[in-house]
Amino acid sequence: MKTSVDVVVVGAGPVGLLTAIELTLGGVRVLVLDRLAAASMAVKAMSVGPLGIEALTRRGMAEAIAAAEARSFAAMDEFTKQTGAELRGRASKYSGHFGGLSLIRKSAQKEPERRPRLVRQHDVETMLADRVRALGIEVRRECDVTDVVQQVNGVELEWASPTDGGRIRCAYLVGCDGGRSLIRKMAGFDFPGTAPTSTFYQVVAEIDHPDRLLPIGWNRTSDGVFCYGPVPGRLFMLDFIGPPKDRQAPVTREEIEAVLRRISGADVRVKALESGSRWADNTRLVDTYRRGRVLLAGDAAHVHSPFGGQGLNLGFADAANLGWKLATVIRGEMPESLLDTYTVERRPVAKAVLANTLAQIAILRPDPQSGAMRDLLANLMQLDDVNRLIGEMMSGLATRYDLGSELDDVGRLIGDKPISHGDADVSLYDVMQDGMGVFLDASTDGKASRLVAAITQRIRCVAVDTGPSMLIRPDACIAWAGEQNSTDGLEDALRRWFVERCDLKCFAGQRE
Repeated sequence: MKTSVDVVVVGAGPVGLLTAIELTLGGVRVLVLDRLAAASMAVKAMSVGPLGIEALTRRGMAEAIAAAEARSFAAMDEFTKQTGAELRGRASKYSGHFGGLSLIRKSAQKEPERRPRLVRQHDVETMLADRVRALGIEVRRECDVTDVVQQVNGVELEWASPTDGGRIRCAYLVGCDGGRSLIRKMAGFDFPGTAPTSTFYQVVAEIDHPDRLLPIGWNRTSDGVFCYGPVPGRLFMLDFIGPPKDRQAPVTREEIEAVLRRISGADVRVKALESGSRWADNTRLVDTYRRGRVLLAGDAAHVHSPFGGQGLNLGFADAANLGWKLATVIRGEMPESLLDTYTVERRPVAKAVLANTLAQIAILRPDPQSGAMRDLLANLMQLDDVNRLIGEMMSGLATRYDLGSELDDVGRLIGDKPISHGDADVSLYDVMQDGMGVFLDASTDGKASRLVAAITQRIRCVAVDTGPSMLIRPDACIAWAGEQNSTDGLEDALRRWFVERCDLKCFAGQRE
């Protein structure tokens, strides 16, 4: 069987599903393929950073996020009841950690309301799957991609499943199939980086004397690092003995018990293992996010150790950046060169994340030199400027794409905020639900909005009472800003991101 769609997304994990949503909102026909029969139930991320949460909120998942976080807090309260550890108070004061130093203070941050949310990855996948179904996006599971062939005007790929198989032709192929991406390998992307040195474990287990694993937090020992909590049964371990001998081997109760007893030094037994995963700290980044008509997002493009929960944050921002751009190109409104900005903007962000995760591993090692550096950093983090710098680095809020503007706001990802218009108060993200760009018009005569509306219907114009005026891309990046009645540079920004193939003579009269 041979079919044809605009885009095939390989990988139905969180990044793949969000990419499919972004493309569909842009008017693109999408097919999602995944090799698994169902979403993995293994415990993974326990929280999502602010940029990832914001990407989901812009696509209608605010209520689901709040409900999932409420369930997580309920589990945390149960953990508190079992162990006597008070976690809520600490969570209200601190918003993250660096290498197990849980010292990132909300009070030191410029935008403390933009924070990580205690939402488990399984809950994130559920809400994304619900949105995918609501949009009518087709997801085919148990499909293994066996061949990829790039052509001048598209990509052909073969797939196989237990019941059938076939060939699919698409204009573009997006690999969101994880750190061991077959799409990355088949398309010939280089994936340089550092070799693994350690083994990580994340499990949910029944432990006979969990009180012996207290205090709650990142416990650094002579053999590794362990953290029990913040929900019943959840255990994270970092073993410096070396990388796993066989990453594919099942994680067993006996293995977890042996590693836990050695690292913690506690006399505990693992009575039952509900779920467990292991991985290494290899740190790699593709040379480019695009090779012809094949693009990568999420772990397919970058892998790193999990410290600070930056993986989902990074992958969701990839999806948000790529989705609208690829849809704009497929609709024929912008040339294919727009896709080159995906690598230009996202690769430096990933490179910075990889660097900070390597640094976190360094200060967690059990040797005295690493311990001295850790103590020094802990002292430096008492300074508000240092605390803010590390907080924005870990949250991703330091992200600023170089759009060639001297204005501080241009190139940054804007958070949700009320938009005041007359007697009505609405939220910025509320008006971004359909995946369109937004123009916040603070001009007194509406001239700027008329200019925008004459060019494209893919930007929603909203008059606001206070400035500055802003052109905001669908990924929440501020593409242009100007004082009240000024439109200087607005036309160039529209050409650059939305309408290069539009004949701008059609709205020349709007400049008058």
